Amino acid sequence: MFIKVGKTTVGPRAQRWLRFIIGGGINTGFTYLVYVGINAILPYHAAYLIAYAVGVVFSYWFNARVVFRVPLSWKGLAAYPVVYVIQYLVSALCLGGLVEFFQISELIAPLVVAVAMIPLTYLMSKLVLGGKKPSQA
Repeated sequence: MFIKVGKTTVGPRAQRWLRFIIGGGINTGFTYLVYVGINAILPYHAAYLIAYAVGVVFSYWFNARVVFRVPLSWKGLAAYPVVYVIQYLVSALCLGGLVEFFQISELIAPLVVAVAMIPLTYLMSKLVLGGKKPSQA
């Protein structure tokens, strides 16, 4: 189904990407607040790991139900963290590099990393959740 926005027609693929970006924004904001709160009492690596785990649960729900419109399942919930294990390993390396090598603030670096991970996370989420074809989204 195509949606008309002003003079522009937005197709199913673009709609799905938009839903993914919006959900990612909500998840990033929530996860960042968790990170900042925990970072007040724990080192940034530990705070990042805990906040990350909280974000994975929200992300599974949002991406399954809203972005790819697939039913929630125990199998999906069990498989979905694979996306974030891979993303965590890549992003933790990036976070460490930004903080330690480039001297970017521990409070800013996770935001930079989150933006950089968007395309990788979308593709892995689509693969794991078995999102509908663009014509069905």
